[in-house]
Amino acid sequence: MNTLVVDASVAVKWFLPEIHSEAAGRILKSKRKLLAPDFIFAEVGNTLWKKNVRQEITAPEAKGILQDFLRFPLQIYSSKIFVDVAWNLAIQSRISVYDGLYLALALGGGFMLVTADRKFYESLQQGIMGEKLIWIEDTK
Repeated sequence: MNTLVVDASVAVKWFLPEIHSEAAGRILKSKRKLLAPDFIFAEVGNTLWKKNVRQEITAPEAKGILQDFLRFPLQIYSSKIFVDVAWNLAIQSRISVYDGLYLALALGGGFMLVTADRKFYESLQQGIMGEKLIWIEDTK
């Protein structure tokens, strides 16, 4: 497991002290190659915006985190390449197309996808796609 696809639920925990932030930090420090579709920046940005609206962080803090995230060592893939597969996964597994894009990237490269999104994780555990998913606390 030298390469992992990470979703935004993991990435945001690299910056904010939340539940599972320690596990997210271990993933970052593990020296694994980390992959993500290109829209991860928009997803992380949107999460930071929500936290600002809820007054959990200030706008300058959110902007600073987003700027730091842009410099993180992620190998980025165009979501355009995976959108058809993501659509099919979304319809088949009743997940969002966004989540399907992360999963399609993992499937396409034979990688595992790590998430801290409990709803997404649990929705796939009963099916064959669950074999490609790792809960954030289960990474070593």
